[in-house]
Amino acid sequence: MEIEGTTAFVTGAASGLGAATAEALLARGAAVIGLDLPSQIEKAEPHGGIRLVAADVTSEEDVLAALAIVDSARPLRIVVNCAGIAPARRILSSKGPHELDLFRRTLEVNTLGTFNVLRLASQVIAEQSADEDGQRGVIINTASIAAYEGQIGQVAYAASKGAVVGMTVAAARDLARHGIRVNTIAPGIVDTAMLASLGPEVGASLAAGVPFPRRLARPKEYAQLACVLIEHDYLNGEVVRMDGALRMAPQ
Repeated sequence: MEIEGTTAFVTGAASGLGAATAEALLARGAAVIGLDLPSQIEKAEPHGGIRLVAADVTSEEDVLAALAIVDSARPLRIVVNCAGIAPARRILSSKGPHELDLFRRTLEVNTLGTFNVLRLASQVIAEQSADEDGQRGVIINTASIAAYEGQIGQVAYAASKGAVVGMTVAAARDLARHGIRVNTIAPGIVDTAMLASLGPEVGASLAAGVPFPRRLARPKEYAQLACVLIEHDYLNGEVVRMDGALRMAPQ
């Protein structure tokens, strides 16, 4: 899939993985529409060329409104779902049992939000003309290695990301007849602003557990991998771990 001349739709685009991906796609010649919550967009650093749109990925109305912005002269071919939340709560703690509303909200944002964007964007992509190989577009979702090795306090997050992993092959098979590929990236520990807010000692401790390279992943490396998955036309239905061979310990 050629990136230049297309429109790319990136969720969670105001910071972290989404911001890095939006910038990488813009640099490769795509028109980028970035979705994020209003509160996140207000804090985002201005970046000429990326159109940030206030939207909740769990809202059908919000996502449809953002899709309506796509310029027909630059067809929507690329979607990268980066929006997500990562609460920490044990099933049982001194506060009592895990809050059902928190578990539900995590699934709503990470799983339902991903599926909502996938289903609505794929309808738009399916209406585009196909290339010589019958391809119309590619959708990349974001899981986590917590989908495989959820740590203590990650039960809601692990469940939500495990669902994203689980939908990958099914979505790729569903959308194959429309010429749309679906892949998922499962990052390990990425050096984002959220992690940095915990302090340098926490980051150093986490980095020490990575076999090699013994450091945290960088958002631009996620963006680089997303671009590879977009441009490599034979990668479909795959979940790619980006974790430096890390296998998470219980805590």
